[in-house]
Amino acid sequence: MSDFVSRSVFVSGGNRGIGLATARALAADGHRVAVTYRGEAPPKGLFGVRCDVTDAEAVATAFDKVRAEQGPVEIMVASAGITRDTLLLKMSDRDFTDVVDTNLTGVHRVLQHAAQDMLAARWGRMIIVSSVVGTQGSPGQANYAASKSAHIGLARSLAWELGSRNITVNVVSPGLIETDMLAQVTDARRQEYLRMTPLRRTGTPEEAAAVVRFLAGEEAGFVTGAVVPVSGGLGLGL
Repeated sequence: MSDFVSRSVFVSGGNRGIGLATARALAADGHRVAVTYRGEAPPKGLFGVRCDVTDAEAVATAFDKVRAEQGPVEIMVASAGITRDTLLLKMSDRDFTDVVDTNLTGVHRVLQHAAQDMLAARWGRMIIVSSVVGTQGSPGQANYAASKSAHIGLARSLAWELGSRNITVNVVSPGLIETDMLAQVTDARRQEYLRMTPLRRTGTPEEAAAVVRFLAGEEAGFVTGAVVPVSGGLGLGL
């Protein structure tokens, strides 16, 4: 497209799953894309910065490196997340706070830094990769569901705060997507979820990434505060 603008993109949790598929899709479009990683090596072909989103100093350092490499962040995709599944009566404080600190406070940290760049540019796209569990709930995932449901309030509050500066904030809510996280789900639980999914199949990271890609684009400039399910109908109506 003749009016295409190459943007500086930062994807937290962009070393695997939906984050990696999103990073690759946006890079293929011609954007300048950075991704975070922790222990393993960064994905080939993408600018990687080592970062633990639970460490405020590490997040600040990562943003400094991204700005130096590809300019101020214009598109922020918050995709880093973990699980610590167990039933409530067995869930330790550590199990709860680790998940919330990564999945929610970590999102707050990266969006706060990205907002500085976007406010200066008076343009920006923020996309939070959440989960249908945030609205539907799931036994053994009270910590995960709590962190994911909070994404909606966070995004909609920021949509109000940042909208006058041409910055949109949206949530993508995946269902059963074939990622490392889904591989940890028991076969019985997977089959139960599939029975609750009208399309009767799992999705791919690329299908979720396509929705993130749209929300990150120029065409989605009038979409903000939205929660977009990519779930095959799982959680329909919630």
